[in-house]
Amino acid sequence: MAASTGNASATKSTSSLSPSPADKQALPHASDNCIKVRGARVHNLKNIDVDLPRNALVVFTGVSGSGKSSLAFGTLFAESQHRYLDSVSPYARRLIDQVEEPDVDSISGLPPAVALHQQRGTPSARSSVGSVTTISNALRMLYSRAGDYPPGQSILYADAFSPNTPEGACAQCHGMGRVFEVTEALLVPDSSKTIRQGAIAAWPGAWQGRNLVRILLALGYDVDKPWEALSPQARDWILYTDEAPTVPVYRDYTLAQTKAAKERGEEASYNGTFVSARRFVLDTFANTQSQRTKNRVAEYMQISQCHACQGKKLKQAALAVTFGGMDIGEFSQLSFTELAEKLHDAAHGDIETSALSREKAIVTQRIAADVLARVNTLIRLGLGYLSLERATPTLSPGELQRLRLAKQLRSQLFGVVYVLDEPSAGLHPADTQALLGALDELIAAGNSLFVVEHDVSVLRHADWIVDIGPDAGSHGGQVVYSGPAPGLQKVTASHTAQHLYRDSGGYKTSFRSPAGWLSLQNVVRNNIQGLTADFPLGVMTTVTGVSGSGKSSLVSQALVELVQQELGAKANPAADTEVNLLEQTPDSPTTGEITQGLAQLSRLITVDQKPIGRTPRSNLATYTGLFDHVRKLFAATSQAQANGYDAGRFSFNVAKGRCKNCDGVGFVTVELLFLPSVFSPCPVCHGQRYNEDTLKITYNNKNIAEILALTVEAASEFFATELPVRRALDALLQVGLGYLRLGQPATELSGGEAQRIKLATELQRTQRGDTLYILDEPTTGLHPADVERLMAQLNTLVDAGNTVIMVEHDMQVALNSDWVIDVGPGAGENGGLIVASGTPAHVALSTQSKTAPYMRAITANS
Repeated sequence: MAASTGNASATKSTSSLSPSPADKQALPHASDNCIKVRGARVHNLKNIDVDLPRNALVVFTGVSGSGKSSLAFGTLFAESQHRYLDSVSPYARRLIDQVEEPDVDSISGLPPAVALHQQRGTPSARSSVGSVTTISNALRMLYSRAGDYPPGQSILYADAFSPNTPEGACAQCHGMGRVFEVTEALLVPDSSKTIRQGAIAAWPGAWQGRNLVRILLALGYDVDKPWEALSPQARDWILYTDEAPTVPVYRDYTLAQTKAAKERGEEASYNGTFVSARRFVLDTFANTQSQRTKNRVAEYMQISQCHACQGKKLKQAALAVTFGGMDIGEFSQLSFTELAEKLHDAAHGDIETSALSREKAIVTQRIAADVLARVNTLIRLGLGYLSLERATPTLSPGELQRLRLAKQLRSQLFGVVYVLDEPSAGLHPADTQALLGALDELIAAGNSLFVVEHDVSVLRHADWIVDIGPDAGSHGGQVVYSGPAPGLQKVTASHTAQHLYRDSGGYKTSFRSPAGWLSLQNVVRNNIQGLTADFPLGVMTTVTGVSGSGKSSLVSQALVELVQQELGAKANPAADTEVNLLEQTPDSPTTGEITQGLAQLSRLITVDQKPIGRTPRSNLATYTGLFDHVRKLFAATSQAQANGYDAGRFSFNVAKGRCKNCDGVGFVTVELLFLPSVFSPCPVCHGQRYNEDTLKITYNNKNIAEILALTVEAASEFFATELPVRRALDALLQVGLGYLRLGQPATELSGGEAQRIKLATELQRTQRGDTLYILDEPTTGLHPADVERLMAQLNTLVDAGNTVIMVEHDMQVALNSDWVIDVGPGAGENGGLIVASGTPAHVALSTQSKTAPYMRAITANS
């Protein structure tokens, strides 16, 4: 049990409304069949006590930042893991990714716990749906033992069908399925230029570029002839050769002068080594430490399908083996729905009447049946549109969590607590029903479920609700209610109750009229084939549809890329690693055209849930730009001016101001041989990041470290008279992030918080009225109360004359938009069409839309 480090005598926070005896009798939980938490103080939890039933669906809810994840994951799961690890050898323990020990007095009745987070972990281009679910392992065994081999070919082991082993990986692409290509069109954008004039745009400028030109002269190439006039052989060698000849170079000589100098034996200025344009680009991208240089050379690289394996990642010997007339690469590209159809006969066929040998027939049936059972579980969870080949970096957090949930359904564990983080994230209401069925299966098997959730349908399905709040940050961390769902209706302090049992819907009955139309024709992307779509301008549009229907392909991919091309923007941000570059590559190219509406747009802003930074050095204050203003205020103080300190002195990323011991990180890593590494506050700066001299400078009696420790709410009061700072803080308050600290590291922020920070950064800018905002599921991780606040800010953007288009599953958002476009009718090949388009009231009446019934149900129950 974790030792208490908080104030044990602090006032206890317990349920404000305990369930009645009748409520308790209605539940299949005896008083001794529960988990008892006493004195939980993790993060903002205020010394709370709470009893939770086992063998039930317990939902933890509350506004964003209220403390529900601190209770479910930071307290309950963390304590369960630490108890388990106490029984593990010290050597094995150090190999396990351990969570921080919880600050709690006691927890009794806690079973072993399994956590299913939404975090994707380190993105890997080699990680796929097949590897996450382990179905690929069984499929390789199926091909190895039951595949049809060409005459004369030896039997291959399962490893030979894996792109991640030396036995299986294609030698050309090393099992990636893609290769980096540097084409002449990219390297030489203007073939009318000469080499001396810079025809080879990928080559560096300054001395290094001039040096390569001189070396070519020394090699006998005419650098003053237009590129297009050079022979194909010359162009090919200059761009692509892997040779690296070293030759004597004569500075500033012409081709004729160089030849003459060689003939008379004149001493050269120096010896130079040639590097082809392709080799320069690939080597620079792989080896440079300069992000600016990496970004520049990335512009001359493109990723293409490997010609040797046709993108299937494997050697030809493995691809020659078939099952059902398909090689394993083709089989892995099928959707789960198609895969199930393909495996059905093999899994259910009669062994006695099979044309195969008895041994092979038995092997085929057993492996096929095992794969089919796993695939059917994924289909029931609404993931039938995915394929084994789908890379995990392209999956949403909700999709990843459901893949992990499917594994647990097959594991048939008994007596454990599953802790899930918003499993309904990214799910259409129709798919949520399938999810609830899967959760019920886990409970029926003798397990308990602790689920952090905001979705109203999940809350209504729960056996027990723990509402944490009432508000966020320091205004939360208390148990507002703990008991059966119906009892929550009586709790007036609960934001959840107001949305779960609201008497009136408050949904739009009047809608803004479009100021024009952005029309797309012949759009092709993933499962969208030749689609025509019209998006209204000057209004708020929600694009809905079941999971995998094609709405993200239409909006977040096709629409964004086509608008970017027309506005002259780059289609993708620069990549900093090979993995990121591979991750940016689309599953299929986008084609189509915009036929009208562009004249009304001059700017495109995409607001996604990607992190605002990948290291603790990036934080809320630095990303929004408000920290620049704060540092200027400190530099303007008389103390700073007397010491000659400029604004850079107050950055923890600059050597002159930061702590030398921790380099401005604020913590140091302590390596323990048989225990996990411990991150401890820096003993010199005590976690404040700055050196002693910098911390002596104060602004209104606070030093720079104390400013970073302020919450957005507190900082808003502190900087009340500083308009540039206050503008950024007000924007953050408007999107419900008042509980975050200014110095909160980017690594501690959820995807929903990162997206709202990006939105707040936009809100503080002067609105021009000609911007298109694209948002992909902005309500992920948001409580209904926070959704209302978000919608208010999006309406502010639209009222300023801008256009907002968002992909969403939340019916609250759809019903409060001006326009709804429903994509479907199904997922994968059964989707990709616009089923209904119009005002929410119009779409709700559609008989073809799978979204319409849920829109009607909500308005009917309001």
